[in-house]
Amino acid sequence: MSGDSTTIGHDLKGRQPPLYIAVEGPIGVGKTTLAKRLAATFNYQTLLEEAEANPFLEKFYRNRKQAALATQLFFLFQRAEKIEQLRQTDIFEPVRVADFLIDKDPLFARINLEADEFQLYERVYKQLTIDAPRPDLVIYLQASTDVLLSRIEQRGIPFEQAVERDYLERLNEVYSEFFLYYDGAPLLIVNASEIDLANGDSDYRHLVDYLLDIRSGRHYFNPTFFG
Repeated sequence: MSGDSTTIGHDLKGRQPPLYIAVEGPIGVGKTTLAKRLAATFNYQTLLEEAEANPFLEKFYRNRKQAALATQLFFLFQRAEKIEQLRQTDIFEPVRVADFLIDKDPLFARINLEADEFQLYERVYKQLTIDAPRPDLVIYLQASTDVLLSRIEQRGIPFEQAVERDYLERLNEVYSEFFLYYDGAPLLIVNASEIDLANGDSDYRHLVDYLLDIRSGRHYFNPTFFG
């Protein structure tokens, strides 16, 4: 990064950032990178899913059918525990940026689990997500399958290299469908194919400036418009 790319408080112009932001998108799109950068900018705490802590994830990428239920339930318990920690804090000052939205969790379950496994998952999900706090802003990062594959390769996590194109395409489809109808919180849809969230100061500054004015509804951010 260059300059003061993460500490841009002087650009807020007195505007209040959303107190609880959830960043979402498929594997490789950059949601954790953006969540950490927003947290640094706004001096917020992060709420991260810590995929590396899931002991079943490597097995899942090798054999999705065999390890899907264990992988999914581990993530569900992990995310629900983090949401519960958030819920127990001061509800007026949550100031968190999360790299997941608990409402979207069933997306993976639907495409990875057998029918009987999904029924079990649904029962657990409904019990664990009662009274989950509503984000003040959800940011959905979109990118093409080719971009996702390239970024997964570049970051070089060994077991992720087994991710198949067909699986990523299916993920992109279910994400698009989910957010097409999502109305649980103000939504910002970002074209992340052409944006460098780790090093692109200009695009990042435009994104922050744009999201600071969002209070309701559905919005779109395409960095090419600001070129």
